[in-house]
Amino acid sequence: MSFDFVRARPLLQSADLKRLFIEELGWEPCHNTIAIPVNDTNYELKAIAEKKGFVVWQHTSHDNRLPDHNTRLKLERKLSETSFEHLIVFLSSDKSRQLWMWVKREPSRPLRPRTFEYMSNQPGDSLLTKLQHLYISLEEEEQGISITQVAQRARTAFDVERVTKRFYDRFKKEHAKFLDFIEAIPIPEDREWYASVMLNRLMFLYFIQKKGFLDGDPHYLRNRLRMMQARFGKDRFYSFYRYFLLRLFHEGLGKIKHSPELEELLGRVPYINGGIFDVHPVEEKYGHDIQIPDSAFESIFDYFDEYDWVLDPERSIKSASGREEINPDILGYIFEKYINQKEMGAYYTKEDITEYISKNTIIPFIFDRVKSRCKSAFENSDGKTIWNILQENPDRYIYHAVRHGITWDVYNDRPLGRPLSLPENIANGLNPSTLHNIVGEVESINDILTIKLRKDWNKPAPSEYALPTEIWREVIARRQRYEEVKKKILSGEIRDINDFITYNLDIRQFAQDVIANCESPELLRAFWGAIRDITVLDPTCGSGAFLFTALNILEPLYESCLDRMEEMLKDEAAKHNGKVKYTPHGYPLLPHKKMEDFSNILEMVENHPNRQYFIYKSIILNNLYGVDIMEEAVEICKLRLFLKLAAQVDPDPDKPNFGIEPLPDMDFNIRAGNTLVGFARYEDVERAVTTKFDFENSMQKITTKAADLQQAFDAFRRYQTEGDGIVPPEHKQEIRSRLKALEEELNKYLAGEYGIDVNKRSQYEQWLKTHQPFHWFIEFYGIVHEKGGFDVIIGNPPYVEYNKVKKQYTIKGYETEECGNLYAFVVERGDQLLVKQGDLGLIVPISLPSTPRMEPVRKILTQNSDFTWCSTYADRPGSLFTGVHQKLSIILFKKSLTNTQNMLLTTAYKHWYSKENKDERKHLMEVLIYYPSTDNSLCWLKGGSSIEKEIIRKIASQQCAISKNFHGQSSFYLAMRMMYWGKCFTELMASNEYKKIQTTTELDKKILVSVFNSTLYFWFWEIISDGWHITSKELDSFLLDLNQMSTFIKAPLSEFTDKLMEDLDNKKCYVGTKQTKYEYYHKLSKPIIDEIDCVLARHYGFTEEELDFIINYDIKYRMGITADGEDEEG
Repeated sequence: MSFDFVRARPLLQSADLKRLFIEELGWEPCHNTIAIPVNDTNYELKAIAEKKGFVVWQHTSHDNRLPDHNTRLKLERKLSETSFEHLIVFLSSDKSRQLWMWVKREPSRPLRPRTFEYMSNQPGDSLLTKLQHLYISLEEEEQGISITQVAQRARTAFDVERVTKRFYDRFKKEHAKFLDFIEAIPIPEDREWYASVMLNRLMFLYFIQKKGFLDGDPHYLRNRLRMMQARFGKDRFYSFYRYFLLRLFHEGLGKIKHSPELEELLGRVPYINGGIFDVHPVEEKYGHDIQIPDSAFESIFDYFDEYDWVLDPERSIKSASGREEINPDILGYIFEKYINQKEMGAYYTKEDITEYISKNTIIPFIFDRVKSRCKSAFENSDGKTIWNILQENPDRYIYHAVRHGITWDVYNDRPLGRPLSLPENIANGLNPSTLHNIVGEVESINDILTIKLRKDWNKPAPSEYALPTEIWREVIARRQRYEEVKKKILSGEIRDINDFITYNLDIRQFAQDVIANCESPELLRAFWGAIRDITVLDPTCGSGAFLFTALNILEPLYESCLDRMEEMLKDEAAKHNGKVKYTPHGYPLLPHKKMEDFSNILEMVENHPNRQYFIYKSIILNNLYGVDIMEEAVEICKLRLFLKLAAQVDPDPDKPNFGIEPLPDMDFNIRAGNTLVGFARYEDVERAVTTKFDFENSMQKITTKAADLQQAFDAFRRYQTEGDGIVPPEHKQEIRSRLKALEEELNKYLAGEYGIDVNKRSQYEQWLKTHQPFHWFIEFYGIVHEKGGFDVIIGNPPYVEYNKVKKQYTIKGYETEECGNLYAFVVERGDQLLVKQGDLGLIVPISLPSTPRMEPVRKILTQNSDFTWCSTYADRPGSLFTGVHQKLSIILFKKSLTNTQNMLLTTAYKHWYSKENKDERKHLMEVLIYYPSTDNSLCWLKGGSSIEKEIIRKIASQQCAISKNFHGQSSFYLAMRMMYWGKCFTELMASNEYKKIQTTTELDKKILVSVFNSTLYFWFWEIISDGWHITSKELDSFLLDLNQMSTFIKAPLSEFTDKLMEDLDNKKCYVGTKQTKYEYYHKLSKPIIDEIDCVLARHYGFTEEELDFIINYDIKYRMGITADGEDEEG
């Protein structure tokens, strides 16, 4: 059915909304009525239409006054409990005013209420257009709610990754071909750099030409190549590269005014600015000598033309060409893959990681800053606070994955009317009468009541109860966690934004709702200030994955503030009966200059192409900062951010410059340099300067120059967000010259600290080339010195052993130097650059929490912070980095105002399946559970549930380490690497992975072999180890005193060791590799290992609950249990 504006308009104007939906939009009649109490008033809502469960509700006021903003939000949230998908129209009694309210639901974004106001004397074209698109989007959303279609959506996402990989595989070949075409650049590194620069520029142009920015021609580059060849001949003096492309880059897209001759050559192209098409250093170096034949571009265009280049996938309409789509994310993917990952230690970071880290650093900082300015909104014993929003609807902030099968259905993306009851055979195991009894002597472990009643808990649970691959044991643990967290919310225990990290709540949704519910201008003003001024740094930014995510975290917060400002002004203006003046764009100017700043902000926004463009441009210029040692990384990072901005504007050929502002110049936000080498702080510069007898007061002069330079930076950014956004090129050149002079001055001081004689020019220049010093003190003087540091630092630092780069460059003055890895130095640098009470979030190798070598960096993270959160991730069966086996940890760190001892919280060591038909990855971050943990010089303990803490306490009651028993003549053999099973044998193993260990007697040998094969030891090893090696730490930390062990324990352990050795030998498989002859499958001998654990439980005094925990620890992955019955390797 087509939507007819002519027929729809009178229905809208007369407020005959029922007919509008049923007759013009093809919806079904609906006759429900509901009364919702808010603030002691009942509001009646009538359902006027519905479509496949999506209901349109209408509320008509009795006195011509519509419910205020906060009442509308409360009605919407309460209505969501019974009518999940809905739209509400608030109608005045005389039908002259309508407020349409709809909650926009977008993947991976917080829910955002949208309100559209309509007056009956208006034509209504804007609302009718929105209504038409709303209808379409609702229809599309409805099409994606079945389980089958959700699965299809997942496959589509998989296809995007597959297409991107295929594009990259071909890109490598095309890059190599293009490289061979480039002439007159003799240095290989420069030639490779320039090849990348050219291909990046061309990819940028492919995106914007598709949208019509280049002479309105979606095939602009191809057609201009043909034009040049037709006009001048192929590969003649007037080649496409030299006569056309360079002029397009430097004169067409890089300059404001175009001569008639240039316009004839290029057609109509916009002034892009942004520094993308400035003369590149390689072009400056080799000048007019560079040549690239036309055939190089023909080949590249043939390759590019095989794809559809979609600038904004969310807004695009699927092409009928049948070609696969490529979006701007390809630039980041190509860069991260193209560089040598092992050498550079850089890995492509997926969005779930960047989002988890970014939201849990950016939002807590904003809330803490707002709290410092508007404390009564957070702590008010006599009235409401922001925490009331949390208590009124706890489920809204508990992730859907946690609520699955309880109050939500993740597969159909809808609420459940009531929790699903557990089957009887599962429920029977919840609270056995003997749960807390100490394990006694039994014939078999299966005679223990708790074990017997929970025998079905290890079976896969049906999908209505379970997330992908969950077994009943996991379903029950998740349900218990849900009840625990909800109880804490309802009781008011959660009253700090950092609790949202600890209890893993939806922090983005909460931030969105708090801003939308702001009742006082003071609170909204505090949020706007905190969001507008926040500084977010990625010190090893690569192609910008984290900065891009930060942009997407901040954007809806900016928009919510602007929306709320507009609503506050309208509500206040309505109280003055029309006696209010307005700005040129229609924003109220209230009496006594009330909320005048809101009117001015909204008016300023109107001077830009649209609100989204203003928001993204403001974030890019004012909030985001990045540094990377690779020039190419910095270039791609800026390109991606530029494309995000370009996606917000549709070209208008009737307007100057196609109706777009010049892109912002990020050259002073996103920088190239070595994060680890250079002066970071005032005291670093002062130390270097004053050691040389500062008779000329050099330190004061440097500080003054840096402060003056910062003022120039600030003005440069301000010019770009005000007016037409055009900054004279000479302004930028002057800043560059002043910065270069100051850099040179500090470089000489730094060279002195490295023992470099600056008068020996070749030695000095070689040192500059290898070390690439970056002086944070002057590059970001206003942030680092004047404000005390960056507010938020996020990223994925390089995982490279220091000894691998020492020949290239060395570091000075790091406490973490003995850690021996670049990522540890980045953590220390991050701490130096972070403002007091700032937030840091990094993804780093698991060695940080797990190895003694990393004690110095752990000390920084605990002694300088209020909170440290550490989640840890295995690399099997799934891995966070695609195609790379890297065990990882995510560190979140809240820097303290005073160096007080912090609270350390850790998660269990997370495993997950990642195959397409059983992918746990999409819910991995949502179901994390943090526990208070302990810090020592050796490691941070992973996990820390109450059961685990009690088990640790009982183990610690023993008198000596298990390694104290390693002396004597009786030998056994222990595998010094583990994955899912401890492997220890009484006889010699023909493998270099096994270590020979000796003890006193044959009986003691068998006891020790049984312990090392036990699940108890595996669990203990996993919570303290790096997930791979057994070292002296894992042997010295596990306590077992054989002298305390009774013969009633030793005898059965010896017996079970004999049985286990025989069983393993019977089930071994010949593999004949260099490492070993036979593979032994411990999971096939799990019943015997369980009996060993049962005997050890008696020795340590474990309860039945603790034994149940031990024998079933990580059982799904160790045993390869899957819902489809497949046998996964364990």
